[in-house]
Amino acid sequence: MAEEQQKKKRDSKPQEYYEQIKKRFADERDLRLSYRPQGTGQFTSDLSGDLAKYAEDPFSQDAQARDPIDDTVEVLFIGGGFSALLTSARLRERGVESIRIVERGGDVGGTWYWNRYPGIACDVIGYDYLPLLDEMDYVPVNHYSRGPEILSHCQAIANKYNLYELAVFNTTVNSTVWNEEQQLWHVGTNRGDTMKAQFVICANGTLSKPKLSKINGMEKFAGHSFHTSRWDYTYTGENLENLDDKVVGIIGTGASAVQAVPEVAKTAKHLYVFQRTPSSIDIRDDWPTDPNWARRLKPGWQAKRRERVLALSEPSPEDKAKMEAMPREEKIRRQENANIDYMMRIHKRIDDTVKDPGTADSLKPWYMFMCKRPCFHNEYLPSFNQPNVTLIDTQGKGITEIGEKGPMFEGDEYGLDVLIYATGFEVQKTGIYNEILGKDGVNLDEKYEDGIRTLLGIHTQGYPNLFIMGGYQASFQFNLTDMLQTQGDHIAECIDYVRRNGHQSMDPTLEAEEWWVQEVIKHRGKTNRNAECTPGYYNFEGEFNRRQDGNYNGGFKTYFNHQSTVREKMSENFVFSNK
Repeated sequence: MAEEQQKKKRDSKPQEYYEQIKKRFADERDLRLSYRPQGTGQFTSDLSGDLAKYAEDPFSQDAQARDPIDDTVEVLFIGGGFSALLTSARLRERGVESIRIVERGGDVGGTWYWNRYPGIACDVIGYDYLPLLDEMDYVPVNHYSRGPEILSHCQAIANKYNLYELAVFNTTVNSTVWNEEQQLWHVGTNRGDTMKAQFVICANGTLSKPKLSKINGMEKFAGHSFHTSRWDYTYTGENLENLDDKVVGIIGTGASAVQAVPEVAKTAKHLYVFQRTPSSIDIRDDWPTDPNWARRLKPGWQAKRRERVLALSEPSPEDKAKMEAMPREEKIRRQENANIDYMMRIHKRIDDTVKDPGTADSLKPWYMFMCKRPCFHNEYLPSFNQPNVTLIDTQGKGITEIGEKGPMFEGDEYGLDVLIYATGFEVQKTGIYNEILGKDGVNLDEKYEDGIRTLLGIHTQGYPNLFIMGGYQASFQFNLTDMLQTQGDHIAECIDYVRRNGHQSMDPTLEAEEWWVQEVIKHRGKTNRNAECTPGYYNFEGEFNRRQDGNYNGGFKTYFNHQSTVREKMSENFVFSNK
């Protein structure tokens, strides 16, 4: 014990050390804000006209013609990813038969349908991320699951729960309108459908709509180009073999690029990686699943793992008491210093891995951990030791112009055969391609103009029988499926309650909605961390946002308990109409 204390003392650093790093963090943030003061306006997700090709589905180009659908179902999901699949499973368990998934893509899978770029894998342990493993009697192949396995798991769920029967693919919902007289939602699509549904669940995903940086001259580029979420294997070859005589450029260094760069680097004649802000890259501790471990798992093993996650999501009463007794300034100081220590370990890993000192310095992230989505990869950093890989560090500026030959930066034009945009996705909005009109024809976007208002991030007053998954004012979890599972269970319980009690609709009261808005506000904005972060999608690219326009930060277990409390007092929290 004495030796440990002496070591801690030797390793401890003066507060001035941390303050200097915080200043560097602030300088790097301010530099990027000065280059891109327009915030989220620097991107576009309106992929029409010359940009339409970046939204086209390369995996389902031969959508079959069909007649418009005019029928009524009990439950309709907008989107076919994990939100829809795991909630549908819970609804099937409660006897709901009439379930339709309406999906823009050609199959279920959501983000795992669209994102098929080389090297794609989940950054969360597969035994936790993949839902319904108990129900599917399945154990992931690896500690971290690869994209093709996850897509196959989605398809297996849809088959097990007979979700393909009423599903509609290659179809985009563009209007969802509440009919008060019929007490039904009228759902229109881009294929002329006029569907009706008693319950509608917005399950369109947190990051679903691809976006592009607004770069002058994009349309001038004479080579081939595509977005990572629409990977063109016809051009690259299934194993990227067609790139062996190609000069490739990738714009962006977020999660998609971190996984794709090492694979492209293996085959491309040359690869240029254009970076504005580096990601934090930690080790991905991966291994094949031990078959003996998998064989010994008992029924309900994943449910028990989830229970442990929930139990550990908040500090023990003793630790909580210690934190509450600590002065606020001291608490913040300790948290910030621990965060900086972690980021400096990330820096050390870069120095230990990347041979060229200049490249290593460029790859170092200067911001607090979790300001941007953290990445975990073992091959990304070593890729920059390859002679055919060049990092173009724009030092916060980003690429602002593209010529006929390729991206331009500080007077140089980088000639490319193919340009790949790893520029991410628009942050979740409830109606991505969809106009949602509730009671009295009020547009949901108009309701949210003065601040998002929901109950649990799931219900919103004036929109009966509408449920939102993975949206604002819900708890944020790095393992998104943990949170989605709680929401799916809650929604299934709510629908079951309506059915069992002979009701037609449920709508949260204004009082319940106001209570939740205040809960969200109370647990947000306790520090300036969000504003102090370097620009990224976590903080709306540095834009100011109201305290209620974000996630519930009161703790995952507390969020879970709030869901239970709301259901225990249904008559207090909702207004019900009868059939």
